[in-house]
Amino acid sequence: MTAGLCVAVLGLGEAGGAIARDLAGAGVRVRAYDPLPKRMDGLVACADEADAARGAGLVLSVNSAKAAEDALRAGLPGLGEGAVWADLNTGAPALKRRLGELAGDAFADVSLMAPVPGKGLHTPMLVSGPAARAYAGLLSPVGARVTVLDGPAGEAATRKLLRSVFFKGMAASVVEALYAARAAGLEDWMRAHIAEELTAADAAFAERLETGSHRHAARRAEEMRAAAELLTELDVPPRISEASRAWLAQLDGAP
Repeated sequence: MTAGLCVAVLGLGEAGGAIARDLAGAGVRVRAYDPLPKRMDGLVACADEADAARGAGLVLSVNSAKAAEDALRAGLPGLGEGAVWADLNTGAPALKRRLGELAGDAFADVSLMAPVPGKGLHTPMLVSGPAARAYAGLLSPVGARVTVLDGPAGEAATRKLLRSVFFKGMAASVVEALYAARAAGLEDWMRAHIAEELTAADAAFAERLETGSHRHAARRAEEMRAAAELLTELDVPPRISEASRAWLAQLDGAP
């Protein structure tokens, strides 16, 4: 454990609260602030962002991308020399770069790469920016799973959001398929089919999907047009199906 470590946690929602609890459980002194007062045992309640940052070697901003810049501006007056300001919010790389310009060498761009509930401090993290190694050095000894990227602020955010395009897009597709299957009375079959396809996926799975989409774009675009018509008949909005059709139509004839 990092002896005498004091961490400020700004935002005690689902993610921030879980991380703060794990830090306190690891023997870390946690100074906490949330604009909506929340009582959490083992934490030092603070009046505002600057108050929380005062005396902390590491500040974790875990509120929201919308609030991230305001939180940083409010907290900077309390940030001590050599302390690290880590932004854990899911935000665009441009936002992370802007925060980095404000915080300078103290800034770490952190991306949480899995849902925090159930994992807390042990959620896999990517970190970039000038204070990336300092961040890892402070949290790794207390159980955090941190991968340092050699790059500026925004590098971690870029990887997180690219993953989101894939993973959240796949999740939306699964939800749409299950809604439609339920309406058609085929939910059990659909769930089993999804599980079978995902279980069979291997390292070449993405390449096969990409290559097949280019090679058979015209036919698959028509297939998704028919799928969208089916969903409309079933009273399920074909949002993902229509988006898929549009992408395939664009790929038709592309190099």
